[in-house]
Amino acid sequence: MSIEIKEIHSQRELRTFVKFQLDLYKDNPYFVPGLLVDEVNSLDTSKNPAFKHATARYFLAYKDGKLAGRIATLINKVETQELNIKKLRFGWFDVIDDLEVTQALFKKVEEVGKENELEFIEGPMGATNLEKAGMLTYGFDRLATAVGQYNYEYYPQHLEALGFVKEKEWVEQFLTVPQSIPNKIYEFAELVTKRYDLKLLHFKNSKEMQPYIKPVFDLLEETYNELETFVPITEEQKSFYAKKYSTILNPDFISFIEDGNGDLCAFAITMPSYAKALQKAKGKFLPFGWYHLLKAQKKNDTVEFVLIGVHPKYQKKGITSIIFKDMFETFTSHNIKYLETNPELEDNQSVQALWNDYNPIIHKRRKTFRKDLK
Repeated sequence: MSIEIKEIHSQRELRTFVKFQLDLYKDNPYFVPGLLVDEVNSLDTSKNPAFKHATARYFLAYKDGKLAGRIATLINKVETQELNIKKLRFGWFDVIDDLEVTQALFKKVEEVGKENELEFIEGPMGATNLEKAGMLTYGFDRLATAVGQYNYEYYPQHLEALGFVKEKEWVEQFLTVPQSIPNKIYEFAELVTKRYDLKLLHFKNSKEMQPYIKPVFDLLEETYNELETFVPITEEQKSFYAKKYSTILNPDFISFIEDGNGDLCAFAITMPSYAKALQKAKGKFLPFGWYHLLKAQKKNDTVEFVLIGVHPKYQKKGITSIIFKDMFETFTSHNIKYLETNPELEDNQSVQALWNDYNPIIHKRRKTFRKDLK
């Protein structure tokens, strides 16, 4: 038996790299594929502006001539040079249940790290903090989300066998939308709105929402830049991700709040679950993938909580009561029964505390794994 690791360079090979995951999980009922075109564009170093400040190399593993695994190595130059964090990121890791193949892939990853004089490997993650991160370690029998990622149970077992250890951990929570919320939330939301001269914004369509996309990313940085995992986002990256996600966001499920000066001071983004629609699309927007996505946007009983941001000067002042009131009214009007959070850092207690009154169930966990380079 022979294992060959091949680095890819062409667009055709890149599509092979992306499609391997679709083939590996084609019979798995919990896996949710992304759209093939989006996956390719995200990895295309000529299209994704993240690669103006990062480098990537992509590898395929073949066992006895048959495709058996894939992995990407990523170096974020802002992270390694400006923040002096000598980390080699790995991502897009998928493999058959064969430890020898995994070992061969990570031997190549370690070579890349040592060639670049880096100190440790961590992943799975993308080139920036706006991409999917973390390997599923609990909840293998739960449907993945559209912006989450799924993996087989043997993945973390392989990494631990190779000497990787936990670096960071995220939890994902599932809750049933209550039929009513206490009057005190309405009263407190009104009090906070008046006290700080705040305004809740609603949009009729995506076009009306566009002027607020950049302020959302600016506020995102204000909210999370003190976390040790946060790496600054460039203006080009903000534009790229705004374009990528604005087409799937439903304005009805977005809460923006601005202060008396007209500045965005808080936001919360939820969206109808596209998980089942993406499964039906099987990675293709055409000919019928668009129909499944459109149907999921208009008729759904489940939403995904994507992201929340509150400007530091408004944190711990009750502004989330306005958001929760608005979310509840939206969910009620759209007959939403369930809400699922996307990954929240285990030690980010302020975000997890948002759900304490709604009987949340932690139904998934994921980790990034680390290995020092010697």
